[in-house]
Amino acid sequence: MHRVVVFKGKSIVVQSTLVNGSNKQGQVMGDDKLTTFYAHSADESSQEDWHLLADHLMETGRLAGEFSSHFGASGLAEPTGRLHDVGKYTPNFQRKLYGESLRVDHSTRGAQIAVERFGQLGKLMAYGIAGHHAGLANGRDSGARTPLQARLKDDDLPPLDPAWEDEIALGEQLNLPDHFIPKAGREHFQLSVLGRMLFSSLVDADFRDTEHFYAQVEGQAKDRTGFPSLEALREELSKTLYTFKADSEVNSLRARILEHGKEKAALEPGLFSLTVPTGGGKTLSSLSFALDHAIRHGQRRVIYVIPFTSIVEQNAAVFRNALGPLGETAVLEHHSTYQDNPAKSPESAAKLRLAMENWEAPIVVTTAVQFFESLFADRPSRCRKLHNIANSVVILDEAQTLPLPLLRPCVAVMDELALNYRTSVVLCTATQPALKAQDEFKGGLENVRELAPDPLQLYDALKRVQLKHVGPMSDEDIAEAMLQREQALCIVNNRRHARSLFERIRGEPGAYHLTTLMCAKHRSKVLAEVREELEAGRPCRLVSTSLIEAGVDVDFPIVLRAETGLDSIAQAAGRCNREGKRALADSEVLVFTVSEEWPTPTELTQYAQAARSIFRQFPDDPMSLKAINAYFRELYWQKGDQELDRHQLLERVKAGQLDNIPYEWMAENFRMIESAMIPIIIPFDEVATGALKDLAYADKVGGIPRKLQPYLVQIPEQGYKALKSVGAIQAVNKHNFGEQFMTLVNNNIYSDQYGLSWDDPAFIRSENLIFS
Repeated sequence: MHRVVVFKGKSIVVQSTLVNGSNKQGQVMGDDKLTTFYAHSADESSQEDWHLLADHLMETGRLAGEFSSHFGASGLAEPTGRLHDVGKYTPNFQRKLYGESLRVDHSTRGAQIAVERFGQLGKLMAYGIAGHHAGLANGRDSGARTPLQARLKDDDLPPLDPAWEDEIALGEQLNLPDHFIPKAGREHFQLSVLGRMLFSSLVDADFRDTEHFYAQVEGQAKDRTGFPSLEALREELSKTLYTFKADSEVNSLRARILEHGKEKAALEPGLFSLTVPTGGGKTLSSLSFALDHAIRHGQRRVIYVIPFTSIVEQNAAVFRNALGPLGETAVLEHHSTYQDNPAKSPESAAKLRLAMENWEAPIVVTTAVQFFESLFADRPSRCRKLHNIANSVVILDEAQTLPLPLLRPCVAVMDELALNYRTSVVLCTATQPALKAQDEFKGGLENVRELAPDPLQLYDALKRVQLKHVGPMSDEDIAEAMLQREQALCIVNNRRHARSLFERIRGEPGAYHLTTLMCAKHRSKVLAEVREELEAGRPCRLVSTSLIEAGVDVDFPIVLRAETGLDSIAQAAGRCNREGKRALADSEVLVFTVSEEWPTPTELTQYAQAARSIFRQFPDDPMSLKAINAYFRELYWQKGDQELDRHQLLERVKAGQLDNIPYEWMAENFRMIESAMIPIIIPFDEVATGALKDLAYADKVGGIPRKLQPYLVQIPEQGYKALKSVGAIQAVNKHNFGEQFMTLVNNNIYSDQYGLSWDDPAFIRSENLIFS
């Protein structure tokens, strides 16, 4: 039977047509017909502990159905799980388990059966079945993997033993999830997301059952229980919030924002915004709403998505502290710094240990890169967690930072999560981007409900700075302006400019410098000294790149900001008069145009142009909500619809339809950071050097990468090659880990004031190249 699937109203209608094709008769192994089939082997001398194939397929199907029940797709996921390894019902694969060196394709046959039995919906299943080891392939277009269409036409596969049909029940008819809502013009994109979610359920179920089998064989059964409930977390958070006192105007406003969000928790799951000025306490307010909302509607977890890796740990620490004794077990940080190697086998022991990658914890704190790139990924390891996003609350912090070239695909996938995956998405920021349909954004969001009480009034009440555009300033002007004040912060758009400005004032009292060429532990040390000087009222003059705008808690009386986008200027303003303790007249944010020596980076040019336009249109209040909305609308208009989906991802999915979903192509082209950055470990202190020594003699990484996370500096590929070519960096324990962990072995090119000088390694001295 072959079934053709078409959209009709809110569902897919399954129409039957007859086609030729059935499984061939089974073969014999040696002189005897096989009667027992295995999925995985253990001790080769005895089959008593081997993993029965029927058990593996049925349990993988059961788990996949359970995982996908949160988006109503159990009926699709269960047969997907049952078919994924059906190709192991062959003598050749069984011989492989007995030790013969054979290359056996055991994935394609299940994909073929899915299409034969279930037609077009079977094809959606087939993408995941065929790719459950190597990853999702394109439908027809060539790529690193064989396209699905070519695999479906492969008639050279060995026949399956008919025992599979006796042992594995599939059912006869499949449908889309009951409450699946098609969206006009976006139907095939929606099916691509559903296919990836089914794939996620399949690979996690497959990993889980395989892991469970080997753990039992080794007598090391994994305990996946022990996470605290959302109700218990809410109780602990309530205890923390109860200690906060509304003893100032700012704290009263924070309490009002918090309570208003709690009142809104009863609203049905979907799309929300939390528009709160910097200093309004949106971090804990959003967590409070998310827990109340999730409990009210039976959602499973809270996923906090942060734009910058540098503040993932900071926010995770805030949550752990707020959740009291339950914080350590409840909050999972997922960094994207150490990525798995796509060349490795997905079934390797190392992959199975990546339990963190399925996001089971009740509170997940991750980066926007990790979150969105996973939603467009093709590899099992990156997709494994996706089904756990369904029926959850996602807080998108600083929503305005989504990269413009991928903005429309990001909006489309957020909309789809809310529409068909029972996910509540909260756009949380002081500067809401104009992403709604009413903002004339193509494919914009609808029915976005605001969680903050009267955002206009909040902006007036929390206004703490005077913002002015002061025109051109030379480096001499900037240095003089800083030296005229005892305490001042200057933020510029690139590291070389920051270094040049710092060199002008470095001999003056309280001169400091911050750059991403310093590891996080180093930056924390500098910021601790800066805060101490500020609180003591001593001279403090800090030159920084935009990293200081990423939620760093400092409070200066004046901030000078090089011309950039209005959203970044608003973040810079959040470092001035942060607690509202100074008079408005004494708190200035001065935006300046840089000299020709330091032109605005190309990627920021249009942001700066749009901001200039807003300064002209709203000279009295360029930070008002109306001005911010006008800024984003101007910016998006300047870019145009095509540049907001630079690779035309949405159009390509639409053109390919179900037969040619470009899964591999999407993963290659959906890159939130265009230039590849490579982490280098800096042996900054005794903790770092101790962890490096542990790593040097380790067979398994264990928790060592997490210890080393604060000691990383991300550098471009050309800088990495330059350092490697002169021996300034070396691999730690290369025998076990290859070049996954590269560490600096020449301290001459890392300084307390400038961090890593990766762009000029020529002066390295050979006597400093030995690492022990």
